[in-house]
Amino acid sequence: MNRKKEEVREMVIVVGGGWAGCAAAFAAAQAGARVTLLEKTDMLLGTGLVGGIMRNNGRFTALEEVWAMGAGDFLRHIEGVARHRWLDFPGHRHATLYDVTRIEPVIRRALLDMGVDVQLQKRVIGVFKRGRIITEVYTAQGNNFRGDVFIDTTGTAGPIKNCSRYGSGCAMCILRCPAFGPRVSLTAKAGIEEIKAGDGFPHFEAMSGSCKLDKKSLAPWLVEKLEREGKVVLPLPEHLQKHELLAKKACQQYNLEEFARNLVLLDTGHAKLMTPYFPLEVLRNLEGFQQARYADPYSGSKGNSIRFMAIAPCNDALQVEGVENLFCAGEKTGLLVGHTEAIATGFLAGHNAVRYLAGKKPLVLPDDLATGDIIAFMHREMKTSEGLKKKYTFSGSVYFQRMQERGAYTTDVQAIRERVARLGLLDVYREKLLR
Repeated sequence: MNRKKEEVREMVIVVGGGWAGCAAAFAAAQAGARVTLLEKTDMLLGTGLVGGIMRNNGRFTALEEVWAMGAGDFLRHIEGVARHRWLDFPGHRHATLYDVTRIEPVIRRALLDMGVDVQLQKRVIGVFKRGRIITEVYTAQGNNFRGDVFIDTTGTAGPIKNCSRYGSGCAMCILRCPAFGPRVSLTAKAGIEEIKAGDGFPHFEAMSGSCKLDKKSLAPWLVEKLEREGKVVLPLPEHLQKHELLAKKACQQYNLEEFARNLVLLDTGHAKLMTPYFPLEVLRNLEGFQQARYADPYSGSKGNSIRFMAIAPCNDALQVEGVENLFCAGEKTGLLVGHTEAIATGFLAGHNAVRYLAGKKPLVLPDDLATGDIIAFMHREMKTSEGLKKKYTFSGSVYFQRMQERGAYTTDVQAIRERVARLGLLDVYREKLLR
């Protein structure tokens, strides 16, 4: 009897296994749907495998909002592999750094425990549609997956031709396009015209903002200081300062003079070097770096991956325009930067996918919450040429400034929960919409 019920439960297909895809899959499963997550590589989390920064500046507020709305069971897994908490570094306060070398198996296990069917090395390359409804996706490996609702979390980085056109060629980054194939946008395959860099729009593509050094290749005294304090800030000689790199960074919250004048390292399991790239032969002239070696990207001497190449047109409920049963999350939603931003939109997309299945009106987060306001604000700004040139994040740049001006930024967890409760959204993501 239970088996028959399981077989007829509606299916959510999530395409893309980065932070946004994992959050969307977890949220959809938590809401009562069957979920299949399709990831083109052999690991989940995408750039989350080399990122590691959470809760810095306004991301603290945003993450606690998502937690209060019912994402706590997911977020606890990240906290469980934190290396440092309440860390301050230039321009940023009270950050949590999670261990990028430990996080992926933890999140994979969490999804499996929720009943999510995690399918690795499944690169979606096409769709079948019936009118405005996607019925099925198929992969380069010859698999077909039928679904009732779909979520595009394929990101905006790659393929190699974009890294060659706008950067310095394939960066050999964690996304590993040469090994697992180029990114394929589910939205584009569904016949929807995306917002693309250079197609009559301002060039809004940007380079990934940091590199990772293998800690074993650094001097023991440097590693000891990094692991003890969580950060190392080393002044650079004036002739090595990289002011011109700041404007190229996708992570504009780190577009600060401190990151040009200094070499900033963060302990995320690897030694996270807060610059898009740095010539290895120059780096090895610095004290403590004589044997330095890059862990990601391997071409950290000359460049990094290019992101923000194709964005899905979507509304504030993250429903893609032109397809009835397609939602999106993460960078597909717009010029959003960061893990917290991906998780926040992932939970909303996953929840709304199940609301669609349940015949309920999709949830649009109110602008009284930072997690709702950033979506609406970003979408409004992206309708202007000037707004398309910016990046939006809770942790800095134009949106963190907006958070502070509106009084939305706080580290008072109880106040955040009370705000969510007043809006009637406490534990909304825990509601079973399908049974």
